[in-house]
Amino acid sequence: MTKKIPLSWLQLTREKTRLTVALAGIAFADILMFMQLGFRDALYYSNVRFHSSLQGDIVLINSQSSAVLAMRSFSQRRLYKALELPTVQSVHPIYLDYTTWKNPITGRPRSILIFGMNPETNLLNLPGVQENLHKLELPDVVLFDRSSRVEYGPIAANYDQGKTVTAEVRRRRMKVGGLFTLGASFGADGNLITSDINFLRIFNNRQKGLIDIGLIRLKPGANANTVAEELKKYLPKEEVNVLTKQEFIDFERNYWASSTAIGFIFTLGTIMGFIVGTVIVYQILYTEVSDHLAEYATLKAIGYTHNYLLKIILQEAFLLAVLGYLPGITFALFMYQSARNATLLPVFMSFDRAINVLILTIIMCFVSGAIAVRKLRSADPADIF
Repeated sequence: MTKKIPLSWLQLTREKTRLTVALAGIAFADILMFMQLGFRDALYYSNVRFHSSLQGDIVLINSQSSAVLAMRSFSQRRLYKALELPTVQSVHPIYLDYTTWKNPITGRPRSILIFGMNPETNLLNLPGVQENLHKLELPDVVLFDRSSRVEYGPIAANYDQGKTVTAEVRRRRMKVGGLFTLGASFGADGNLITSDINFLRIFNNRQKGLIDIGLIRLKPGANANTVAEELKKYLPKEEVNVLTKQEFIDFERNYWASSTAIGFIFTLGTIMGFIVGTVIVYQILYTEVSDHLAEYATLKAIGYTHNYLLKIILQEAFLLAVLGYLPGITFALFMYQSARNATLLPVFMSFDRAINVLILTIIMCFVSGAIAVRKLRSADPADIF
């Protein structure tokens, strides 16, 4: 095969302008696929960072809850009932809800997600939580997510400069006692952590003991899947849903993938990028075959088979795929950084995505080549001689 590649290369490079247009078209299709897949994965990853940070083995939620942005409360008595199992080490109630944060500089309100938990135990494996947890024992103190969007104000910058930072949270003056890092998501642009007591002060309409998440830690050696199955039989399934930590992550991910239009839109965008690239490459290869139809007929006349000519076209398709992929992934990396800086979403290039788009690009070009090669059947030596 390598002995035949120079012929394909010479044909591609004969028309420099056409080659440039072809590579630009493939790069554009790759960029479109990279951006759609990158945003889709950022959607999934950003919305499960909280779930992944939970330092526990099993999670209880209301059976009617569908995602973090649509949580229903349940009685913490169901959570404490899990202590009756000998494999359960401890249980921890967590409150969460959306409320308004008023920018201390501009006074503009913006929705923010706030978590309430007992500050005696660190339940979140997030930078900044452990060292600041004791500050939440004071009244009207919160921890602010330094990765929140800039619309909340220069909170992190002012705090790092040693300034006293206060803001109005649901019409209650709160002091920022420390910073942690979680990050914005498609469900929340910013996050706060406070104590369960402070949480109930902010949400004075919430009833104490009606929690949103119940976190269960198991004793060493206990199997989370086995204990979860026991709890499902032990607790009323019409009230609570028992999930392992991984199932809780998958639960949130599946909501965004199947229950919202966002996941479908990004997948559809990827498909459209593939189709656009296929059409562009087809047009280039079809024109290439049409322009050299006489030469292909001559090759047939001297004994070269149709399969040999097919290999030449597919080699051209492969070369176009590789050469077009290189500027595509380069520009996609630049776009990822720009999107990450603008939205604070975790838009990063992954090795799996880079390989998958490369494979899609090769398939895209091969499909185009296979369609364009049908023109070779009209290369009849009798038309030349």
